[in-house]
Amino acid sequence: MRFEDLTPDQIPEHVAIILDGNGRWAKENGKLRQQGHKAGADNVETINDALTEMGAKYLTVYAFSTENWKRTEDEVSYLMGLMKRYLIKNKKDAIARRTRIRIIGDKSRLAPDLRELMEEVERDTAHLDRFNLTFAINYGGRDEIVRAAKALARKAQNGELDPETITEETFASYLDTAGMPDPDLMIRTSGEERTSNFLPWQLAYSELYFTPVYWPDFTVDELKKAIVSYAGRQRRFGGR
Repeated sequence: MRFEDLTPDQIPEHVAIILDGNGRWAKENGKLRQQGHKAGADNVETINDALTEMGAKYLTVYAFSTENWKRTEDEVSYLMGLMKRYLIKNKKDAIARRTRIRIIGDKSRLAPDLRELMEEVERDTAHLDRFNLTFAINYGGRDEIVRAAKALARKAQNGELDPETITEETFASYLDTAGMPDPDLMIRTSGEERTSNFLPWQLAYSELYFTPVYWPDFTVDELKKAIVSYAGRQRRFGGR
């Protein structure tokens, strides 16, 4: 099967990606880790544009996990600055491309100026409807589920919600991704074959694709390979 032979309904509506391998890419190419992260950030734009042209509607990227705070202070500071510069630089482009930008995760630990910028970008792109780009920042899937459970528990405690009426749909509406469809395809680069606490609720029925290619080297051709693999799978639910 070739990518060129795929029909529009074989293109995944929502692609989620774990952006892995920036540091190893930098080391193998004789560059600084910061240069690897910068190359990775630039590649988000490339893949975002490609998915938009292919007819997909959503891209969600795992940019900074709750575990990433364990990295060195200098690296964390650089990553936060990189995110800030990315949002400032790409806000106008997103508006021009009619791309809505969302940020999911626990924003409470982020610097106030970064939180304000995130809120501004989300607000200014909320009405756009051609494509949806979501960044998971200070995100952990178990943390997201715990936060949702606490919010539901508070409502039940206050008498605003009958626990017996809680359904999967109710619970999903309290997650960071409320209002978004679950990913059809999850891609992880760099050779690791685990989801690493990324969207555990949302990935329950997603197709998973793992590649040894480092994220900065994940080209549009590599994306097409992932989508061809996705399109060739028999997607069955409920034992059908």
